[in-house]
Amino acid sequence: MRSRRHLVIFAKAPMLGRVKRRLAAGVGALVALRFQRNNTARLLRRVAFDRRWRCWLALTPDRYAAGPRFWRVPCTRIAQGGGDLGQRMARAFARRRVGPVVIIGSDIPAITRPHIAAAFRLLGDDDLVFGPARDGGYWLVGARRHPLPRNLFGAVRWSSAHALADTLANVPRRVRVGIAATLDDVDDACGYCRSFGDLARL
Repeated sequence: MRSRRHLVIFAKAPMLGRVKRRLAAGVGALVALRFQRNNTARLLRRVAFDRRWRCWLALTPDRYAAGPRFWRVPCTRIAQGGGDLGQRMARAFARRRVGPVVIIGSDIPAITRPHIAAAFRLLGDDDLVFGPARDGGYWLVGARRHPLPRNLFGAVRWSSAHALADTLANVPRRVRVGIAATLDDVDDACGYCRSFGDLARL
């Protein structure tokens, strides 16, 4: 029987000059592409095969949801759709109405299956769960049921140190929030060094 838990992984199609632009500014576009492609592949190998949840790979640009398979894993490919990150995540939640949903990014090297399982466990008691990133954003957001609180992702300063605080400020008082582990994402060369120690491992 297919799990009613849904893990949605947001990723960009690996295209030179179109991915990890802040990282590319520090290390070059080719190195940034290699990191994005390889890190996404490692993440998918770690979490996509777990039978405790169904895996969805949400791709942008949308045309790649039905295009070439960059990563061969048992995930159903879907398009992220238009809009800012909040609008795209809200759409992913809305289209999975049965069972808890967890969304993660593909640029957090330390994610493991226990991290995902822990987030789903939190959703046994809490309405929402967030996995903070050390830069003030978040690497995971999950919800126990649909619909989400109104305007949850409204007026959020994405790609900034305020993203998590802005989102939490939109959560109504009656909604219970769980907090998962804090992990590092890789947005720039400094973020890479925090996660791996040196750029040679890109």
